[in-house]
Amino acid sequence: MARAGVYILWAAAIVIFAVLEGVTVQLVSVWFVLGAIAALIAALCGAGFYVQIILFAAVSLAALAATRPLVKKFVQPKVRHLNANRCIGATGVVTQRIDNLAATGQIKVNGSIWTARSASGEVIESGQTATVERIEGVKVIVHSARKE
Repeated sequence: MARAGVYILWAAAIVIFAVLEGVTVQLVSVWFVLGAIAALIAALCGAGFYVQIILFAAVSLAALAATRPLVKKFVQPKVRHLNANRCIGATGVVTQRIDNLAATGQIKVNGSIWTARSASGEVIESGQTATVERIEGVKVIVHSARKE
């Protein structure tokens, strides 16, 4: 009866870890499923409980180590570096008066025309230079270059 209890323990562990993996979809317990399968096989072959525990831990860690680079590749979000980020810190020429209250303003930076807003709320006249602080959506937030 004691052997049957160990079989049930490992079978339950396999089911619990598999269900947990299916629910989370984050690759958090698939390694433990493999370790529990190895421990169940060891139990079926007559290995002692401590051997089963050691095998469970070893197979789980080996599976984690073997698949970690692959998991990191798919789990980590991919950062897309946009060319637009190159204009941050660049100075451009105001082509349309920048007035936050009137919701107007354009600036030409690195050869591209952007809708612009003033970081401080000041009005920046057409023809002046301004430096891009950041990008918010499709607008650049600028400050007058003469204040640098």
